[in-house]
Amino acid sequence: MVLITRKRFEGARASIPNIRGTGSVAVVLAAVLAGCGSTAGPAEEGSITVVATTAIVGDVVANVVGDHATVEVVIPLGADPHDFRPSARQLTAIAGADLVVAIGLGMEETMGDVLAAAATEGTTILELGPQLDPIPGDDGGVDPHVWLDPERMAVATRLIAGALTDLDSTVDWGAAADTYAAQLAALDDEIATILDAVPADRRKLVTNHESLGYFADRYGFDVVGVIVPGGSTLAEPSSADIAALAEVIANEEVLAIFAETTEPATLAEAVAAEADTEVAVVELFTESMGEPGSAAGTLIGMLRIDAERIAEALS
Repeated sequence: MVLITRKRFEGARASIPNIRGTGSVAVVLAAVLAGCGSTAGPAEEGSITVVATTAIVGDVVANVVGDHATVEVVIPLGADPHDFRPSARQLTAIAGADLVVAIGLGMEETMGDVLAAAATEGTTILELGPQLDPIPGDDGGVDPHVWLDPERMAVATRLIAGALTDLDSTVDWGAAADTYAAQLAALDDEIATILDAVPADRRKLVTNHESLGYFADRYGFDVVGVIVPGGSTLAEPSSADIAALAEVIANEEVLAIFAETTEPATLAEAVAAEADTEVAVVELFTESMGEPGSAAGTLIGMLRIDAERIAEALS
């Protein structure tokens, strides 16, 4: 796997793209938007409402906005963002938001029509992923899991600050973004130190689905196999896929299969049982944080926990 150099993305600012898509939910949202009236125009101080698609995005946004805006998260903790469908109340929240922040790159794949309808009606949609130097995915597309690289998320804070400045230039959004970006930079160094415990010949990852590409590239690991093919959790592996992966695990002397908190570990356990070698099944926080107040209850916390679990499993 090609490693990404630790280059710095300095001075990033967002252009706010619209998202295109169609679907029956878009019709429902269009009706909701019509009932809400226009959200265009400058917001009064303290009145800005930001909707984040996932709790991870919401955590980043909250660190930028502080007390100057209200943040609402659409996809709840523990839910799979690949197949989540918003409720009527959440459609209303999206329709009435001053800013919607999403990952994009197909991450919120069942919400594409919702975001497209909101963009068409004038809601500002900020997609972070396309502006964070995305890497290719094994399915021929791009990998949307950008939040697993702290350096990219440091850039994301400035993209969010730029979008908020367009809404209300009286608040110094950039100062809070810089503070949080510094925390992410410190985390990046901390994770690298934690992972120093893993020898070079053990830096091999097998994951539930294609979610750890950015993490692997950032810290010098190689993803040698995934259980669910492609970047989505909606595909299903065949028995032949599982047998082939079990053979890879044995041949590569892989020590652990990394499952995810948002998905049952059943498939990972099946692959581990099939492999002709001893292999642990270790759960990681990849697409959702832990409960509020827990060690993994923030993006910084979940990335630290993941690094610690990977280091323990592979050392």
